Amino acid sequence: MIEVKQLSYTYPKGAAPAVCDLSFSVKQGEVFGFLGPSGSGKSTTQKILIGLLKGYQGTVKVLGHSLNQFKRDFYEEIGVSFELPHHFNKLTALENLNYFASLYSKATTEPIEILEELGLHDSADIPVGRFSKGMKNRLSLARALIHKPAVLFLDEPSSGLDPLHVRKVKDIILSLRRKGKTVFLTTHDMSVAAELCDRVGFIVEGKLKLTANPTELAIKHQEPVVQVRYLQSGTQMTADFPLEGLGYNESFLSFIRQHKVLSIHSKDATLENIFIKVTGRNLT
Repeated sequence: MIEVKQLSYTYPKGAAPAVCDLSFSVKQGEVFGFLGPSGSGKSTTQKILIGLLKGYQGTVKVLGHSLNQFKRDFYEEIGVSFELPHHFNKLTALENLNYFASLYSKATTEPIEILEELGLHDSADIPVGRFSKGMKNRLSLARALIHKPAVLFLDEPSSGLDPLHVRKVKDIILSLRRKGKTVFLTTHDMSVAAELCDRVGFIVEGKLKLTANPTELAIKHQEPVVQVRYLQSGTQMTADFPLEGLGYNESFLSFIRQHKVLSIHSKDATLENIFIKVTGRNLT
């Protein structure tokens, strides 16, 4: 669905390329996470993929066709939700969606249905200028979904959302994957990426450092240790034991028999820790 080969782009008057020699692909039905700190090249790459930036070097194909072959019909097949959404603030949420739905030649979803799915149906008749940042971001996602696109580009979809609505957005993305939709997700929120993405790409200073499945990464980089959380004199404590040969480790077996155990789990590496280890950079 997306194929990128040796992509480079330098902004006018830029001293160095914003992205340099990127190569990756995204299959149908895959959620691909493009992860990196601010200024790493995530948004630049997305802007190229959706046709907003021209004059790049390399090859870019979406839906099996070069971007140069697409005209307005390209936007019938993709949906885009920006981190900083733009809406008609004097219009209501419903009026915004009705307007954008009218721009497409194919059948669209009923706007009120999408507003309900994103928890905005009670605010359908309120001018968007009165919306919070999180509400505007959810409306942006609604606008991206209304024409049932084959490929969805999401830039920081959890930005500004409370935990309840982060969960709603995650569930929508997971539902899209089950329906065979393709999602290109740019974010620096590693918890979102770890839960949603089939594969992730780490980008730093415009260069792609790694692409891999997040679960496989966690296993590869996990500590070979089991941590036991237990209660002692009313205080929660932890103790670590080697994972190898755990079932025959008499110290471990004796320990869990003698203490009030609260939890036992392996010390899996987080995606954020793996990113720092692989790239040498923090996400901020």
